[in-house]
Amino acid sequence: MSLDFQNQFYNDDVEYIVGVDEAGRGPLAGPVVAAAIIFPRAYINNEINDSKQLTEKKREKLFNEIKENAISYGIGIVDADEIDKINIYEASKKAMKMAINNLKHNFDLILTDAMKLDGFNVDVIDIIKGDAKALPIAAASIIAKVTRDHMMYELDKKYPEYGFAKHKGYGTKMHLDALNKYGPIKHIHRFTYKPVENSLHQGMNLFEDFE
Repeated sequence: MSLDFQNQFYNDDVEYIVGVDEAGRGPLAGPVVAAAIIFPRAYINNEINDSKQLTEKKREKLFNEIKENAISYGIGIVDADEIDKINIYEASKKAMKMAINNLKHNFDLILTDAMKLDGFNVDVIDIIKGDAKALPIAAASIIAKVTRDHMMYELDKKYPEYGFAKHKGYGTKMHLDALNKYGPIKHIHRFTYKPVENSLHQGMNLFEDFE
């Protein structure tokens, strides 16, 4: 499928279009990560698709290609503590705004994957299923997903008993079993999420004092 939805917006006044998306709204642990991408107007890559439709190997390959071909890209990260404080919807918006503000190039328009954003002096268009329609949003979804996966691999090295490398923080049986056995990790798990909250009464909270 051709991800060319963004092409209708190019004109004499719109040369640099930002695509922005996030990864990690659903997991019980780890941050929510957003990415913002600006491609050259003529850039085409038929391998890029919504990150959820790609294998991990394919995402890793495209991760490098996207960074090499982008005019600019930015990353925004909001950790579990902040997610608990402001809720995941607001945290996702915050991560997206951070990603856009971390771009090193000017831009004329922002396209999001069904997320309304304010606070910018250019138009923001939220597109339903944007990561399956617009190339820069799909690319942003890949950068966000792979960046977050890499962070979860690092957490797995610190806490191998939780299996973060396998489930990336999502509520799989393996993760829930570990939560119920060991308890949640302070600053890593999202304590406002029901399965994490429930595990507080069952697990041993071995890492409660982790700073």
